[in-house]
Amino acid sequence: MPIPEDVTGDEIDKDVRQELQSLPKGLAEDVAKNLVMVARLIDEDPEGAYGYSKVALRLASRVAAVREAAGFAAYASQKYSEALAEFRAARRMTGNVELWPVMADCERGLGRPEKALDMAGAPEVHKLDKAGQVEMRLVAAGARRDMGQLDAAIVTLQSPELASNSVQPWTARLRYAYADALLAAGREDEAREWFAKAVESDKDGSTDASDRLAELDGVEFVDAFAEDEDEDEADTEGAEKVVEDDDVEDDEGDLKD
Repeated sequence: MPIPEDVTGDEIDKDVRQELQSLPKGLAEDVAKNLVMVARLIDEDPEGAYGYSKVALRLASRVAAVREAAGFAAYASQKYSEALAEFRAARRMTGNVELWPVMADCERGLGRPEKALDMAGAPEVHKLDKAGQVEMRLVAAGARRDMGQLDAAIVTLQSPELASNSVQPWTARLRYAYADALLAAGREDEAREWFAKAVESDKDGSTDASDRLAELDGVEFVDAFAEDEDEDEADTEGAEKVVEDDDVEDDEGDLKD
């Protein structure tokens, strides 16, 4: 797959670069460039990221960072079975547990929420950092909802992290998930309160909490561009009608002559 000229491979994380030092220099550079493309495309073009990850995987399948990148690209493309296999491979290579929550979410994607809940109660969870534990809680709550257990999902999300007034990288997503679960359970007033709290903590727009809050408040958004296009079309149609009328009058005048 083509690599843009502005991609040098130096953009990758230093830890990943260190892993690639086990490869011959030229090969390491090629792998690094493909990993950069995975990171660049994974949000906007998951399938494109997946394609570059497959190239990197073909070049260096024994590098844990490559297997992890391939896993996230497959995960973003909803290829959950493939993602789970890559995450497991990366974990075997490193012994790290940080991929545990996303592995559990892959089980959800494969229609196995019970397995995700089993993983949420496994000893590995205690080895996760705070961000990983919050992520695991989100996955567990999602699994509960998959099983139709709304009340249990709400209870799962109730935690010191949810109640805390300090804003952390996970705060907006945790508050959003709680609000969404409350709304699904028919607790609209509480849901509105928590969507508002999610908006307060969502500085980078990682959720659509503001849109959900507006919907609850009955606010309708109008697409200004669509309105402009409609007006332009109306003006064009009006101009065409005037021209047609002028042509008819000219034709009538010619017949009289």
